[in-house]
Amino acid sequence: MKQRWLVASIAAVLIALVFVPVYVRSATARSINVATTTTVVSSDHLPNAAAQPDAFTPKADALSPAGWTATASDQQSTYPASNAIDGRMATIWHSQYSPTLVALPHSITVDMHAVNNVSGLTYEPRQDTSPNGTIGQYSISVSTDGTNFSPVTSGTWADDKTVKAAVFAGLSARYVRLTALTEAGNRGQWTSAAEIGILGNPAIGPALSHIGWTATADSQASATYAASNVLDGDALTIWHTPWNGTVPPLPHYITIDMKTAQVISGFSYMPRQDSSLNGTIGNYAVSVSNDGSTWSQVASGTWANDHTPKYAVFSPISAEFVRLTALTESGNRGPWTSAAEINIHGQAPAPGVGGKWDAPIGFPLVPVSAMMLPNNKVLTFSAYTDTSFTATQDTITKVAILDLNTGKVTEPIDVNTHHQMFCTGLAILPDGRLLIVGGSNDYATTIYDPVANSWTIGPRLNIPRAYNGAATLSTGQVLTLGGSWHDMAGGKNGEIFTASGATGSWRLLSGVLASKILTADPAGVYRADNHVWLFGQSNGTAFQAGPSKQMNWITTTGNGTITAAGNRGDSADAMNGNAVMYDVGQILTLGGATAYQDFAPTLDVQATNRAYTIDVRGGPTQPVVVKRTSDMAFARAYVNSVVLPDGEVLAMGGQQHPQTFTDTGAVLSPELWDPATGKFTMMAPEAIPRTYHSVALLLPDGRVLSGGGGLCGTCTTNHADAQIFTPPYLLNSDGTTRTRPVINSAPASTTTGSTIPVTTNSATLRFALVRMGAVTHSVDTDQRRIPLTPTTVNGTAYSLPIPSDKGTVLPGNYMLFALDANGTPSVSKIINIR
Repeated sequence: MKQRWLVASIAAVLIALVFVPVYVRSATARSINVATTTTVVSSDHLPNAAAQPDAFTPKADALSPAGWTATASDQQSTYPASNAIDGRMATIWHSQYSPTLVALPHSITVDMHAVNNVSGLTYEPRQDTSPNGTIGQYSISVSTDGTNFSPVTSGTWADDKTVKAAVFAGLSARYVRLTALTEAGNRGQWTSAAEIGILGNPAIGPALSHIGWTATADSQASATYAASNVLDGDALTIWHTPWNGTVPPLPHYITIDMKTAQVISGFSYMPRQDSSLNGTIGNYAVSVSNDGSTWSQVASGTWANDHTPKYAVFSPISAEFVRLTALTESGNRGPWTSAAEINIHGQAPAPGVGGKWDAPIGFPLVPVSAMMLPNNKVLTFSAYTDTSFTATQDTITKVAILDLNTGKVTEPIDVNTHHQMFCTGLAILPDGRLLIVGGSNDYATTIYDPVANSWTIGPRLNIPRAYNGAATLSTGQVLTLGGSWHDMAGGKNGEIFTASGATGSWRLLSGVLASKILTADPAGVYRADNHVWLFGQSNGTAFQAGPSKQMNWITTTGNGTITAAGNRGDSADAMNGNAVMYDVGQILTLGGATAYQDFAPTLDVQATNRAYTIDVRGGPTQPVVVKRTSDMAFARAYVNSVVLPDGEVLAMGGQQHPQTFTDTGAVLSPELWDPATGKFTMMAPEAIPRTYHSVALLLPDGRVLSGGGGLCGTCTTNHADAQIFTPPYLLNSDGTTRTRPVINSAPASTTTGSTIPVTTNSATLRFALVRMGAVTHSVDTDQRRIPLTPTTVNGTAYSLPIPSDKGTVLPGNYMLFALDANGTPSVSKIINIR
């Protein structure tokens, strides 16, 4: 087994993104023991807080510190920088505080004395009784020569003693520098660290889609352990060669047929993720072919005897077939070979075609819920702790805010409205306040005011609910429907919120039956009424687009009604897919699966790559028009989608096999859908998986924030971070930044049916409104795009008519974008429309 430093301490205090937990293996057991049940994260978690073994296995190698040295910007003589890499929690590096205090910032630089693959840093605060010096805001830079450093990530860590981590795209470096910008508790101008570690995944191109591929092997133990299991995105189904009876000797091989030649540049192998390491590959070779007969070796080497993903990177080459040959078993336990998953990696598109990502921003919590605020900040919250949740109702919620102007994230604050605001429905009210409905406290409502930055206890729901849908209506009221996750009770019929003063009231809609929106989930109503896709329409109506294959029109006057609107074309149920209104009355749906996750006897659930357009412009009295548009390259569940100012839709994150709290089969490459062609285009890959509990939001400058995932306690799939994506409409073909139009003036507020004056710095004939978003669990019913065409043009002065139908322009805060002839958007102006 590869040496692991800090294993004991990390196992004790492991949190988000620390990829070095303890695990056990058997050197003698020969049974496969593939787990088909889940492991409970902690005893106080709800039923679906259970997680598979691959939620806990390490995701990156922790590099050995043997031979390393550390230097610091300053140090107290008795607490030198070398203490931070000595593997002992009791010794610390501390910045100088006597005889003269050295003020922040402080930095510590690790010299590995060799260039290594680097993809993250772990930081363990001091573990004695004092919290002094715990790092809050930080930045991390790397270098190959010790002189020229490049920033790779920055963020904020919470003021506690848990091990912290910051991850980024793999690269090569010899030196890694951690700079402390603040002290987490604002206790003084000092910095301390017990231990610093470095994680080491290589730079590798984006994984290619498995759709249509086949896998064959020299042998397999049975159909249960078939070669095809390596392509299903499920870590608990494995390929395994025979281990009983006549056992074929090594070497063993598995061959992937991609069906068409593709340019590839890398290969990754996930060993089995259960408690056994039997069959883990040691010495290996990777070969490629265009005909399946003539092979050329492109990589070889030795992989470690552990559960971490393994990589082989090579020069780009065109091939249709890829073969992995196992020459040895890494632990010398026997002549067998196993594999959970295999990926083949291609090349990222150029920025001018595929956009680009900024460096990750670290958060002090997992951002499970997020809201775009009108002051260019992003509100995020997790649950009762930074990285986990419980069934406890009357408790706090952890909240942090990202300031997009500075790139800084606040320390987490405890919001106590006697409401654990996790697994909620979200809706933005006409005045810009956020209504947070149900969740772990399934009767509770909380209202957040972004202007006052204040939290108010709202009215109690009539029906307890969690994982419910919620949507603002043309009347300014909010409809909520479904949500049996917390109590598994069913019967989560609709009710409607009417604001009044600081709070408001809920009224039952006995005619809006939750039984009409159910999927056929094998887990029953507990999962079947979750995450309803609701869109406010004219006259207080709403359209339910999914995730059930049956769609419905909903009215909200009196007791309300729910009326079938037909099926979503040939779509199956699409739980944890996504839906977004990209134009007036036009909705794009994509991804999802027939089940929320595996639920025995339904196992190895697979997501879809299908997408559909839904046209509801005819209203409730006319047939809904559904068309299947082009498929995505990747199948995705737990996917987020964001509508851009030009009407294109960005699909982000997700995974092939939906399984909560796992990253196996995660899709790193977004896809951009063009409504004019109906085609999806592959974008540049994100550095960090975004699966269950991830979020995405359109920002006022036309970029997109993608973050979160996890919230499973001591798992290795907590992603307390975010990245910002620059779409190609902001870039020239060579990747440089385009010149953008500028809106010089626009009103801060208006009403539907009005005409507003807008001035720009150049001729601009297209404008678009995009409603500000609030997202949790991949559902954002607030975002919608309304294209605007000026009625009069006078140089660079325009008159923009706002549609009079409040079902088109729901009351609330909007981002107004100007777009030039190339489709390049301006930075938006924020307008409240009532």
